[in-house]
Amino acid sequence: MSISRRTFVRTAAGLAGILATGRPPATWAAREISLLTAVNYAPTSDVKLAELGRRFTKATGVGVRTDHIQSLQMPAKLSAELMSKGGHDIVSLEMHYPWLFAPGLVDVSDIANDLASKHGDWYAFAKEHAYVKGQWLGIPYLYLSFPGSHRIDFFEQVGEKAPDTWDDLLRAGRKLKKLGHPVGFAISQATDSVTTLSSILWCFGAKEVAADGRTVAIRSKETEAALDYVRALYTEAMDPVVLSWDNASNNQFLNSGAGSWIHNPISHYVVAKEKKMPVAEQTGFHPSPAGPAGRHTVGVPRSLGIWKASKNIDAAREFLRWFFEPAQYHEWIMSGDNYNHPVWRDMESHAVWSLDPKYKPLKALAQYSHLYGWPAPPDERIQMITNSYIIPNMFAKAVTNAASPKDAILWAETEIRRVLQT
Repeated sequence: MSISRRTFVRTAAGLAGILATGRPPATWAAREISLLTAVNYAPTSDVKLAELGRRFTKATGVGVRTDHIQSLQMPAKLSAELMSKGGHDIVSLEMHYPWLFAPGLVDVSDIANDLASKHGDWYAFAKEHAYVKGQWLGIPYLYLSFPGSHRIDFFEQVGEKAPDTWDDLLRAGRKLKKLGHPVGFAISQATDSVTTLSSILWCFGAKEVAADGRTVAIRSKETEAALDYVRALYTEAMDPVVLSWDNASNNQFLNSGAGSWIHNPISHYVVAKEKKMPVAEQTGFHPSPAGPAGRHTVGVPRSLGIWKASKNIDAAREFLRWFFEPAQYHEWIMSGDNYNHPVWRDMESHAVWSLDPKYKPLKALAQYSHLYGWPAPPDERIQMITNSYIIPNMFAKAVTNAASPKDAILWAETEIRRVLQT
């Protein structure tokens, strides 16, 4: 791979200077930088990231160590590194993490603004995620969409098409459960559960917090309607095992042949194709279902940020600049078979969208996507509500009859207010 000597000419510590001299500048204190990221459910993306790290090392002499942990472990790990002022140099940040960990993150607005000058702006939800109080604390590098995934053959057997609305899913789900292939999504303490249940709330016109970011708005007729809907779906179309699912369970559910429908990124399909599983041929995708208040879903952005406590900030900055150059970024995006979506509108014609004709419905989901807590503006308290799993717990109380819908909502209202007042 050739790297232009003009690539980083704007900075004295740029890669062009390294290529010219054959050594990194003295300001780069270490010969290695470390990157912490969540395990990618498209495994080939993690392989490609490691390969790119080696390529950066070959170009600069600076090693790149990449560590992976499960996404649910990231909040605790990031908190520990922030408090100890030690750990990794570069960290992957999801949803409202740039807000939650803002005190410890480097302002990378220079890199973000340079990228915006080349690509235009990010999708709104991606920018809201990492643009914190006038400065960029992370560089968005992917987002995950949540389409509906269905078994084409099972739906055909009960005379149904891919569901366009949540009511369509309930109607089809009743038939599919009788066929022995229920529908499923997590109603548990997992982020996938927060995603799907938030989508349903919004589609019924409900919200946790009002657009002012201060008013608790969960107690409403719209929330009651969403609870009633999910309780009917759980009782008539799902298996109770969803109450204990983690983020991998829905993938396993569909790929095992037991399930007929899930609400999830396409990682299950990527793995099924790689392993040549027969289920891949019968898997289809469709937009996240709509409800009485329209079509709404979650877009899950991730960005790369740098800790202020890093002793290798200059080297970390240059790695980010290098990673987002077209030669590297496009190659990495392609490695995930469209599990990793690019974050700029100017890439809506990117080759990654054409890797498989089944991916056609995915591209449109960006226009319906929001961050957790929408329509409230992003901030660290919204992430704390997410991390407390208040919404999944509210739904779990209702579907198991541990509380009436009204009582479950009152419980959630109290918990959300407690977080907002911290």
